[in-house]
Amino acid sequence: MARSFPLGQIVATPGALEDFTEEECKEALTRHSRGDWGQVCPEDEGLNDRALDDGDRLLSVYEFPLHGKLWVITEWDRSVTTILRPEDY
Repeated sequence: MARSFPLGQIVATPGALEDFTEEECKEALTRHSRGDWGQVCPEDEGLNDRALDDGDRLLSVYEFPLHGKLWVITEWDRSVTTILRPEDY
């Protein structure tokens, strides 16, 4: 069962806000906050699972058919969660 974690301040890049709908951003954020990491590779999934204990950064990747990939990153100290496109990184 996934454990919750603090998201801190939620921010989004201008590109993410331009390319994705508010509903898509909310869906990605909700899934991320529940520990559904989306389409990350198995290695990143394992890193996320360990980060819940170790306090490292969390990364989720979600694919939306009309707009492409959207990333959600929560910083190691859980102070900020950013919604962004891969090219914004």
